[in-house]
Amino acid sequence: MVKREYGGIDYFRVIAAILVVAIHTSPLSSVSMTADFFLTRIIARVAVPFFFMVTGFFIFSKQEKKQFSYSDFFVKIGKIYSISIVLYLPLNIYTGYFKGYNLFGNIVKDLVFNGTFYHLWYLPGIILGVGMALVLLKFFGFKNTFLISLILYIVGVFGDSYYGFIENLPVVNRFYHLLFQLFGYTRNGIFFSPIFILLGMLIFKRKEKLPFKLAITGFVCSLGLMFLEGWLIHVLMVARHDSMYFSLIPVMYFMFQVLFSLNIKNKKSLRAIPLYVYIIHPWSIVLVRGIGKVLSIEKQLIENSLIHFIVVLVVSFVTAYLVYIFLKKKRLKNYKKGRAWCEVNLSNLRHNYQALKNVLPQDCDIMGVVKADAYGHGDVLIASALQKEGVQNFAVASLREGIKLRKKGIKGKILILGYTYPKEFNKLKKYNLIQTVVDCQYAKALNDYGKRIKVHIKIDTGMNRLGEDFANTEEIIKIFKFSNLEVEGMYTHLCVSDSLLDKDILFSLDQMGRFYNVIETLKTAGHSPKNIHIQSSYGVLNYPELHCQYARVGIALYGMLSSESDQTRVKIALKPVLSVKARVSIVKEIKANKNIGYGGQFTTKESGKIATLTIGYADGIPRNLTDGKVMIKGKQVPIVGSICMDQITIDVTNIAGVQQGDVVTLIGQVNGEKITGEEVARKAGTITNELFSRLGSRLERVYHY
Repeated sequence: MVKREYGGIDYFRVIAAILVVAIHTSPLSSVSMTADFFLTRIIARVAVPFFFMVTGFFIFSKQEKKQFSYSDFFVKIGKIYSISIVLYLPLNIYTGYFKGYNLFGNIVKDLVFNGTFYHLWYLPGIILGVGMALVLLKFFGFKNTFLISLILYIVGVFGDSYYGFIENLPVVNRFYHLLFQLFGYTRNGIFFSPIFILLGMLIFKRKEKLPFKLAITGFVCSLGLMFLEGWLIHVLMVARHDSMYFSLIPVMYFMFQVLFSLNIKNKKSLRAIPLYVYIIHPWSIVLVRGIGKVLSIEKQLIENSLIHFIVVLVVSFVTAYLVYIFLKKKRLKNYKKGRAWCEVNLSNLRHNYQALKNVLPQDCDIMGVVKADAYGHGDVLIASALQKEGVQNFAVASLREGIKLRKKGIKGKILILGYTYPKEFNKLKKYNLIQTVVDCQYAKALNDYGKRIKVHIKIDTGMNRLGEDFANTEEIIKIFKFSNLEVEGMYTHLCVSDSLLDKDILFSLDQMGRFYNVIETLKTAGHSPKNIHIQSSYGVLNYPELHCQYARVGIALYGMLSSESDQTRVKIALKPVLSVKARVSIVKEIKANKNIGYGGQFTTKESGKIATLTIGYADGIPRNLTDGKVMIKGKQVPIVGSICMDQITIDVTNIAGVQQGDVVTLIGQVNGEKITGEEVARKAGTITNELFSRLGSRLERVYHY
């Protein structure tokens, strides 16, 4: 299944957080009490049910992918709730919470149902609601669970907005009196949250989206009914509280369907920040009111409800953003507690992209080459970061790589540079991928598939690898005539563009000439390729003046040249994107004349200290890097002995204080000292392209934004 975009849901989280702040600040009260009622008591009532529905929606989504753990979920929400309780303890003390009657009973009731501060009921509401849904689904199935939750909601409505209609009925009144003694409110995790959690599950379970017009029509009509319902309840003065409406259920269903239908790119940061706003905003209210009193600007800052709302909102969002950044950095630090990892600097990636873009003609776009897991950097996150910079064209080596990007939400054009087996041609169409035509015979096979397929034609101008030979112009023209091929572009590959030797420059110029001659021949025959591309990384660095629609940039995007000794006409200050790090697992004192590692290939000449690292050739470190070095405590030390599958030994005799758990850098920069990918590749007798592409999946990628 192609990855869906839930950006509409992500962005509405922000709106929902704003509405929650509005409920507790009444922004229009100094303008019009009626307008404020409609905003805070009707429109804003969609906020909390929306958050419950999001919970149900994504629980069901993760369950289907077998990525959901209820224990992890309850622990996570429990931690958030515990932190929130502690956060509001000072205000509880200030308001005399702990001096009230029946303190123990009230604390238990608030902890389990009502929240220890007025807005915190949402967190135990999630825990109870999900817990109830889990138990009921196990024993009764989805339909019966939904029905039970609906009945509980109806009971809750009569204890909330419709209480005035039943409070004079003796038996019913006694029932609700008992409920209020137990729970305080019916707006809680038993009567309120389960129906919306299940509604979110239902929308994911059905999978089919409602037609957008039907969804928007249903939302507008049901919202109109909720306006009428809320206003009548307000006029009749029957509400004990006004949190729950009958019409809220269809409003939420249709609203979520509208958001579900919006094809907006996911925004993960918008999943955390609104939650922090929800938790933090009462403190923001206290802070803003305190500032107003201290500065004697209460009339401007507090009595003007709209200004008060805006300032509280700004303070809440700024604080929430700072918390988000802090926790994000903390998570990155925690990642480094593993055995070995790669750190990927996306800021350097953005720098490299802009630097390369600046040397190309204005009308030439960069095609990001993200094959081989983006040269070991992580194809999905690299492509996503490039997409945010404006890159709309990507190149991969295989069908599987292209499908992976599509499933992870990567948009734009994705060109497969290699061969796709004919039995998988249907997937080219399904995932909207562009296939390279490797020769005329392959073009015929693509055409015979019988459905229109997007292609780029590869022209062999001298590399003698893939592509129809440049001299076979009749065969190339024939490709354009295949009715099922949508020829979107044509390209060639320069095989010695990394060299500035005279003979290699002449050969590259010959390749270019052959390619452009083919284009002219095609134009004469009435065919014109829409998009042409010749340059890869070295083509850009040595022949930036070429006028093409695309430049296929790979290794240079990642801040490196293939070889340490390579020279280029254009000098760009590229910044390495990836570094490789591991930890010291043990430090040993070792005597002279002792063998180290397999085969005893290294023998100590004198006594010293040896440290073992938690990384090896199974992680992609070349086994023949025996004369390599690593950095520890800001200094370079030699690798000694054979590199093992999972471990490397280094000589730390001259480094004081090395101990178990210390971080070691194999590729990267620390305090001005650096070991480059080019240097490691040279010592291993290879190029950076191979070195980085072989970095193993055991190395977790930690991304710095």
